[in-house]
Amino acid sequence: MSSVVTDIREALAALAVPGKALDYQKFFKTGIGEYSEGDVFLGISVPDQRAVAKAFYLNISLDEISLLLSSDYHEHRLTALLMMVNRFRKAKSQAEKNEIVDLYLSHLQYVNNWDLADSSSYTILGCYAYEYDRADLLRSLALSDPMWHKRIAVVATLYHIKKHSFELTKELVSNNLEHPHDLMHKANGWMLREMGKKAPDDLIRYLNRHYQDMPRTCLRYAIEKLDEPLRQKYLKGQI
Repeated sequence: MSSVVTDIREALAALAVPGKALDYQKFFKTGIGEYSEGDVFLGISVPDQRAVAKAFYLNISLDEISLLLSSDYHEHRLTALLMMVNRFRKAKSQAEKNEIVDLYLSHLQYVNNWDLADSSSYTILGCYAYEYDRADLLRSLALSDPMWHKRIAVVATLYHIKKHSFELTKELVSNNLEHPHDLMHKANGWMLREMGKKAPDDLIRYLNRHYQDMPRTCLRYAIEKLDEPLRQKYLKGQI
């Protein structure tokens, strides 16, 4: 075992609160038949994980990060992803970014909960897809079967939204608008809401075309920031 990986595991273990581990396992739905069945937690807060990631990310190789990213422990995986985000932001060349993206894509099976996806997808894959015209990566994930891949793809477009580019978000949301899982409904509605903050007219046009076909959760998320009378019209189907 790499010494730096051992140091990170020990640093995280020192921050673990066993009582929180049980709470997290309930919150993240790890029971039989739930969306995160079998995931295990140490009981470490996200701010503490961010602090550990910040302390170590400059002194760890991508191969060593992969050891943490493939861990059974949720907090090991999230800390690994946070280190990858930090490394990606500091990368000076496309070659460096390519290596981080390759590691991310080759370990997608470990980005298997909404917090893991949401904390890493737009800052790594979204940024990469936007900067290097690689929307094909996100389209491929959005069309693949695993629900987590679809959520990663949709949330990754948050980077595009921040750059006032909305077409890819609308495309990927539309591709999965009828997905059966509530976590996709929330992700789709969230991205539409974020688009609406930047471009209200784009959101209204999209809603007017699709709102009657949206799952209720998606619609509620999407219209959350609209004026109340307009919200009620969408909720009541009066548009």
